[in-house]
Amino acid sequence: MLQRPDQEEYNSYFETYISQVPEGDYHSFLQNQLDTIIALFAEMSEEKALLRYAPDKWSLKELLIHITDTERIMSYRMLRIARGDTTSLPGFDQDIFIANTNFDVLSIRDLLQDFQAVRQATFTLLTTIAESAWEHRGVSSDHPISARALAYIIAGHAQHHLNVVHTRYLQA
Repeated sequence: MLQRPDQEEYNSYFETYISQVPEGDYHSFLQNQLDTIIALFAEMSEEKALLRYAPDKWSLKELLIHITDTERIMSYRMLRIARGDTTSLPGFDQDIFIANTNFDVLSIRDLLQDFQAVRQATFTLLTTIAESAWEHRGVSSDHPISARALAYIIAGHAQHHLNVVHTRYLQA
């Protein structure tokens, strides 16, 4: 079973996300989260998917793209670090990523399928990481980080945004 990372394994910025992952079976949490995201977005109308809870906030489509993009990036970082690559990995600007998407021509179902594909790739990647490799450390965005911290960031980041959907978007 994947163990929760110690605080010295990641930048304190990521505590917001890691704290979202409960104690227990990480893989089950990730699967339950996938099921929740599918249930939430699968029957969403295109009109609702364009909802913003404030003028300067992302639409639900953009939010789903952001969750997907972030999981792709964090999975890539996890792969590199778990495999022993100590090359410093760059950060990314989430706002530039969103500004350069084509969410307006893709349906919410297309975006959900993309998320599902990325999550399935994450599940597959997790099975290829040796137990001893979870503690491997590298550098990302100029900060040390472990492979297992990245796994927890993936789950916690998605959970953080699910919480935002429930408290901000679905209340609007």
